[in-house]
Amino acid sequence: MSDPRGRMHDVDQIAALRLRRVGQRLTPRRRSLLEILRSTVRPLTIHEILDRGSGLAMSSAYRNLTVLEHAGVVNRVITQEEFGRYELAEELTEHHHHLVCSSCGLVRDLVSDVDAERLMDLAMRRATELGSAPATHRLDILGLCEDCAAKESA
Repeated sequence: MSDPRGRMHDVDQIAALRLRRVGQRLTPRRRSLLEILRSTVRPLTIHEILDRGSGLAMSSAYRNLTVLEHAGVVNRVITQEEFGRYELAEELTEHHHHLVCSSCGLVRDLVSDVDAERLMDLAMRRATELGSAPATHRLDILGLCEDCAAKESA
């Protein structure tokens, strides 16, 4: 079993390097945001991040998340209603896709499988054939989460 403290240290090192590349540094507040995102199993809203004790004002959290996103350390997942949720960049975790609730905006991670990746590779090859230069892919499956589906069927 891997040491979570060691993994957070790796995240800190990668984050510090990426932040330096854009003229920023890994401050205690940014490190706190990374720890919160590292400790979750799904992308979080700004309110969920603040509820987990980052000690930041909302404006400061947004500013720091924007810097982390610009540096490629954090990804912002936009739901159908353009409601942002934040997670560590995929390179710092593992490759995955998302299940997005079109009613409440909940986003859950969906670990990819071989068949899905085969289809995504094919789509990227087709994009290349059309003259694009794809770098990565992202798959969001939209629908209702378990709670919203239960409310709708009731």
